[in-house]
Amino acid sequence: MSSAGDPGTKDTPSLDRVEKNVAEYKLYKRRFSGLLGFIVLGLVTGMQWSWFGPIATKTADEFNISLAQVNWLGNISLCVSLPAAFLVPLTVSRFGIRRCSEIGGVMLFISAWLRYAGTIPSLSPRSAYALLFFGQFFGALSKPISQILGPMFSERWFDLRNRTTATMAIAISGSIGSALGQLLSPLMSTVRQSILVLSIISTAALPAILLILESPPSPPTYSGSKPPLSLASMCRAMLGLPVSKEAYMSLRERVDFVILTLVFGGLDGAISVLSVLSAQWFEPVGYSAATCGRLGATLLLSGITAAVVSAPLFDRVFTHSMGVTLRILVPIVSLMWLSLIWAVTPNNTAVLFVLMAMIGSCSVSMLPLALELGVELTRNANGSSAVLLCSGNLCAIVLILVEGVLRAPSTASPPYNMHNSLILNGCVVMVFSSCIVFLRAKQARREADEVMIKGMALGTFPDAVSAGGIGQSGNTGVPLLDMDQATNLVEMK
Repeated sequence: MSSAGDPGTKDTPSLDRVEKNVAEYKLYKRRFSGLLGFIVLGLVTGMQWSWFGPIATKTADEFNISLAQVNWLGNISLCVSLPAAFLVPLTVSRFGIRRCSEIGGVMLFISAWLRYAGTIPSLSPRSAYALLFFGQFFGALSKPISQILGPMFSERWFDLRNRTTATMAIAISGSIGSALGQLLSPLMSTVRQSILVLSIISTAALPAILLILESPPSPPTYSGSKPPLSLASMCRAMLGLPVSKEAYMSLRERVDFVILTLVFGGLDGAISVLSVLSAQWFEPVGYSAATCGRLGATLLLSGITAAVVSAPLFDRVFTHSMGVTLRILVPIVSLMWLSLIWAVTPNNTAVLFVLMAMIGSCSVSMLPLALELGVELTRNANGSSAVLLCSGNLCAIVLILVEGVLRAPSTASPPYNMHNSLILNGCVVMVFSSCIVFLRAKQARREADEVMIKGMALGTFPDAVSAGGIGQSGNTGVPLLDMDQATNLVEMK
């Protein structure tokens, strides 16, 4: 793959020379077992992170700790995810997808039973909290693995007709787990029983990691045949420093990736804040812990439904419409977040459920689109996913800390309300989301894959292929052919 956005480069490798290194493109049924393994890993890591959100007040009372300390059980996951996210690309480049997933499983097991050890009644509040805290710490080390490796796994195992859908399945598994965590944690009679249930679920899920395989014998697409780029090469490309042709990013692509990072950070951070502070947002105005959990679950489950429906459409119908979709949905969802300022009032349950459903449908369905678009802009699945997820975690950490400070005093009406926090949350989302109007979002990686597939189907190749230059020059040398027809022809060969 040549320099992105630089189609005039003289020494771009010819497509037929590149093709000699790839015998054929093939799909394997075993890709679904690996997909299932990543989904299960994402479910459990998402569940443990949001577990304490709906039961924050009960946790504070039962363990004799403050609400700020309970918030840090969610914050620590976000804080640890920042450096851990950048360690994942380094680890996977050295040890591979399978071993990296096994490391995540070990961290998950340690976190489950450290957390449960903190429920021993004879422990002092300080000792119990320390065990809960370190349990969350080790769980946070496993969280970025499924999120960051998802786009790389889908690129390595799935073709153009299923790649976005595979990324969607892995990306939303964390959201599904978060929704399940918010639904299940309030169902137990005590917080200690709730933590035991979480430990059992985490342990039972570990064998699914064995389903994850490293890479197929033959790649599914041209981009899937390329060796993964390093995180350092993407950082150098973003700074405009000299890099290899494969890692090169044009100025437009660098600007687009910065815009995508800001928008993703604001929206993903807002969802994370809701998962951690749901009880503290809604309980002061009269809603029960169970209702708080259902509101958070409504946001996530409605988004999951929308993502399941939309992802296959972006794989097969709206194949070059990611940028347009984001420019439409982001302003809508930012207005919904802003409207919570006036919606979080007593006896307004129906409106809140409608808003949660609308926010979820737009926000969660955009998650796989943003991750895939990040790879389109950078051609670096691990690096782009790490940067995007870190932006969301960083925004969430700052918002959670500041919103905790903005909590009203006991003398307010109602006491300890979070109205000022909702104002801050809505304004931050609006400011970050406003950048979306400048997004261009050229899907260079997909265009290169399409040229390769059509060329293989027809036996006709262009003189050169460039991830950044295909869309700028309308002449690829490949006759027009429907992508489904071309893919079917390649599979028949």
